[in-house]
Amino acid sequence: SMICVPVMAETNREALGKMKKGFALADMVELRIDRIHRPDLSALIGPRKGALLVTNRRREEGGFFGGSEKDRVDLLVEAINRGADFVDIEASTGGSLVERLASEGRRKAGAAKMIVSHHDFQRTPSWAGLLRRFKSCRSFGAHAVKIVTYANSVEDNLRLLRLIPMSLAEGQPIIAFCMGPRGRVSRLLAPLFGSLLTYASIRKGAESAPGQWTVAEMRKMMNLLGVENTSFPLPLNSGSSRTRSLAKSGGATRVYSARLPLCLAGNRRGDS
Repeated sequence: SMICVPVMAETNREALGKMKKGFALADMVELRIDRIHRPDLSALIGPRKGALLVTNRRREEGGFFGGSEKDRVDLLVEAINRGADFVDIEASTGGSLVERLASEGRRKAGAAKMIVSHHDFQRTPSWAGLLRRFKSCRSFGAHAVKIVTYANSVEDNLRLLRLIPMSLAEGQPIIAFCMGPRGRVSRLLAPLFGSLLTYASIRKGAESAPGQWTVAEMRKMMNLLGVENTSFPLPLNSGSSRTRSLAKSGGATRVYSARLPLCLAGNRRGDS
């Protein structure tokens, strides 16, 4: 499982500074452009030292973007065209806009992989409700599905985490965990179950969602739990010529010394 550092900033300069710190610590950076005033994607998605996930979160799911849904998705389309490695879009965005983003990714060889997500900041639904949300996200044909809910009890974590082995058995990469104080344990267990990503903050006080651990805490606990440490290849989208040449030669940098997601490890063995 890869560790992803969310970057929340109000200006492009602040974002670039935080991204540099994030790439030095983790396997991937999530750039939350919904928080940035007039994001300059030409500067933000330039040469870099790691994998980049671009998110433009809608207000209904904890985001800050104040414009129209069309304008919000337009920025994600631009992120694809400028070479982002992943983009995250909510299933609740609506079919036509999600499909527009998906078609843009299909049109361009080596384009960003799409993550279709669902967030519930109030509760964790019943198992039947979780399955409905999972099927809704999966229906768009995304590379990965992301289901994140709020844990009001320890049992909520167990119910949510059941999605991971179910999804992987169907060959669908997934990101799944619970938010909140009672959901912190799921952020540790999700990598063991095979979640594609787990999110961690650069430092205490820099959390983008309730219940996040710091990168240092996550690395320590993942090592203690014995999560497999396997080299993860560089994506060709990474902006610098150095990372592209490493990718072509099969090399990897320290940033990409990520633990191989179990869903990918399974695919290597021919599992579903």
